[in-house]
Amino acid sequence: MAFGLIAIISFDAVDLFFVSRLGDEPLAAIAFCFPVLWLLTSVIIGFEAGAASVISRAVGSGDTESARRQTTYTAMLAGIVMAVLVTIGQFTIDPVFRALGATDELLPLIRDYMSIWYWAEPLSAVCWICLASMRARGNSLLEGQIITLAAVINAILDPIMIFGLFGFPRLEIAGAALATLTSTVIVLVGTISYLHFKLHVFATPFAKLATIFKCWKAMLHVGGPAMLTNTIVPIANAITVAIIATYGVNAVAGFGVGIRIEPLILIPFYALSAVTSPFMGQNYAAGELNRMMEARKVIAKFCIYYGLILTVILGVLAAPLASLFSETEAITEVATTYLWIMAISYAGYGMVMSVCAGFNGMGFPMPGVVISVCRAIVVFLPLALLLQWLMGLNGLFVAGALSNILIGVAGYNWFGRHIRVHRRKLREPQLY
Repeated sequence: MAFGLIAIISFDAVDLFFVSRLGDEPLAAIAFCFPVLWLLTSVIIGFEAGAASVISRAVGSGDTESARRQTTYTAMLAGIVMAVLVTIGQFTIDPVFRALGATDELLPLIRDYMSIWYWAEPLSAVCWICLASMRARGNSLLEGQIITLAAVINAILDPIMIFGLFGFPRLEIAGAALATLTSTVIVLVGTISYLHFKLHVFATPFAKLATIFKCWKAMLHVGGPAMLTNTIVPIANAITVAIIATYGVNAVAGFGVGIRIEPLILIPFYALSAVTSPFMGQNYAAGELNRMMEARKVIAKFCIYYGLILTVILGVLAAPLASLFSETEAITEVATTYLWIMAISYAGYGMVMSVCAGFNGMGFPMPGVVISVCRAIVVFLPLALLLQWLMGLNGLFVAGALSNILIGVAGYNWFGRHIRVHRRKLREPQLY
């Protein structure tokens, strides 16, 4: 799973690298797009979390037919919802990005990118639900292989479409979006074909509406709150971008570079949370709560050790990494400072991700919502306003780091109490 995520996150980093070769304005335009990209991606992650939870629990209880139905009908719903959202997005590009602080000079570049990128999202949603269904069945290797293929195709197409190589027209920033759309189409067709004809994981799409709605209801019990959980972060980031925009375009571009480098170094945490949900779901359905408590301790140790390693690594490599994306000193300085400050808190962030995934896997999504709201809104925003007033731009980054640490510790303790409560219930004799 980690290798697959390296590929898919490098997908975005490759886009950013080639776009940065076009100049600072395209780089800033992409930075303004990030909150919207993440918002829609967060909706997909919500569907994915819901699918992984219900499918893993069906697998844990031995209900293969239910797992097939959930795979099929969740993919259908995700595609429909995303198609509606991106249609709305096409007609609201200007007002949305003006609200984020985009200037008149950047809006044409943003339009070029988003008008194409939007249409990749419904296809991406269907593909990710299919892949989540395989992870829920314990087959994370296949998922990693498929998303690695998608990233390789995108990396090949990016320079061709951006710079107009091999006779292809030079599309610049629009080429990056078209490369994403094209690679998504290719991988989706291949994935659905393989899962249907080789692995037989789909049910008939022509079931009774009552059956389909029942599956949607079960999935949305987890998926709905998970969407809310995951959309909170990009909403907070959108507010952050709007605040940073008051410091100038270079500050926004620098922040954009920092938050594009960040996922690359957090890949082990993303992989850990991705498999935590089905692991907890299967073991909860099978009554193996002691294994869940053991896993919780292992997850915490890994987050702490890897977080410490990242702090040391970024202390040395943050500046060289930032310079790969821009030669403008003001941009690289903001990106480097962001990574230096946030590095001390990544252990907490890893714990937050895994705890939320664990709650979702068990079929209890609301604690994850509370944890995410507290990290991104309740704790972060007041700290951000206070520390920005005291420390300027760097105060925003310090507020983010403190939020990760405080909520990471609180989430770890809450998850432990939750498992212990259910373990006691499992041990109590049933009176009839």
